Amino acid sequence: MRPRAFLLVVVTAAMSTGCSRTAPAPAPADAPGTSGPSPARAGEDASSAAKVFESRILPIFKSQDPSSCARCHLASVDIKDYILPSARDTFLALRDQGLIDLDKPEKSKILALINRGADDPKAAGLISAKRQKAEYEAFAAWIEECAADPAFRNAPKPDKAPVLATKPVEVVRHSRNDQMLESFEKNVWSLRFRCMNCHTEGTPQNDKLVKENGARVAWFKKGGPEATMEYLLASKLIDTENPEKSLLLTKPLGEVKHGGGIKIVVGDQGYKQIRAWVEDVAAMKKGKYAKATDLPPADAGPKQFGTEAWFRLNKTPAAWNGKLLQVDVYAWDAKAGAWEKEPIATSDRVSGDGGWQHTVTLLAAAGSDRAKAWAKGKPALPAGKYLVKVYVDSGEKAKKDWKAPLGADEYVGRAEFQGQWRDGYGAMTVVDAGKVVK
Repeated sequence: MRPRAFLLVVVTAAMSTGCSRTAPAPAPADAPGTSGPSPARAGEDASSAAKVFESRILPIFKSQDPSSCARCHLASVDIKDYILPSARDTFLALRDQGLIDLDKPEKSKILALINRGADDPKAAGLISAKRQKAEYEAFAAWIEECAADPAFRNAPKPDKAPVLATKPVEVVRHSRNDQMLESFEKNVWSLRFRCMNCHTEGTPQNDKLVKENGARVAWFKKGGPEATMEYLLASKLIDTENPEKSLLLTKPLGEVKHGGGIKIVVGDQGYKQIRAWVEDVAAMKKGKYAKATDLPPADAGPKQFGTEAWFRLNKTPAAWNGKLLQVDVYAWDAKAGAWEKEPIATSDRVSGDGGWQHTVTLLAAAGSDRAKAWAKGKPALPAGKYLVKVYVDSGEKAKKDWKAPLGADEYVGRAEFQGQWRDGYGAMTVVDAGKVVK
């Protein structure tokens, strides 16, 4: 299901929220964060608005179950955090932050936000869809009563406004499933061909392994990146307490028994990407992002597209054996008569005895025509003139600091070549390593 933004994201910086499955205990009337004692509150219990609040809104507040926010957010937000123990305080907080339309209650922004995605046919029959409908109807009934009650409608803005348990809007948006999916596509889904289709559901290799080991090996789902991400989030492959110990990492590292052997090493591109995504998921689920500065840096890098095109450096020097080797491939810009400034493909792997080979991942600037074309169809490089730059981590820089990129100190040279880029292990593009020179 494509995620829908149910979340009560308030456009103002003040309105965003933390995910809280347990409703906080009601605060005393004069506690910080409430409006304090007031004459209007004395008669509140007898009002229709208060009665609707107590019968329909407070049960949501006190529920131990996650709200329908969970349909569109991994964490960081729950409708309970937009409710205070008092009907008056809740009303004032929502009204004064522009979420309630007193003249047209049915047009209140909070209702529009709650109701987002309600018409999505994929949501039919889901418990979360029923919960969303119940939450919408409860708020709609309560807001209508508030708008008709002068004691609520005309209540002056208090000197000390009620405070909701909110987080910055940046934190709330970061936890949206569609935002997570974008990160997942780049950091994990693009790596699927590193596994030789062993974990890709429906491939001959995977069908064989499923018969031998069960369905758990088919975790790259035929349904695509969204189905795969949802499966992983519900699986035991991610350890939110110790992200670096997640089976999604330790199995391809060879730290835990893995039938496919070692597929990544600490600090290589695969490790960097998987660990970054797993740690981000863990931080969201554990509520570690309290403010915008807690979030990981915005990813300004290129879009990544996995391929089954292989590249080989033949006859590599003995000094490269057992070292992490990275290749960056550049395309020739015939119109400009020069090499493109940014690589069009990349790959890395530990070099073997006498040779290095691996599938390449294609790179394209986000929003570019190239990225759009590859997103719509099969990502592939045309045959033609290319340049490869080679980096060898002789000092084990990446192993010492898994976030460190290989750079000038690891650069060993470049070579021009004609690339064919046909799919398959037996059709790899080959370059003699002896041509790699500075």
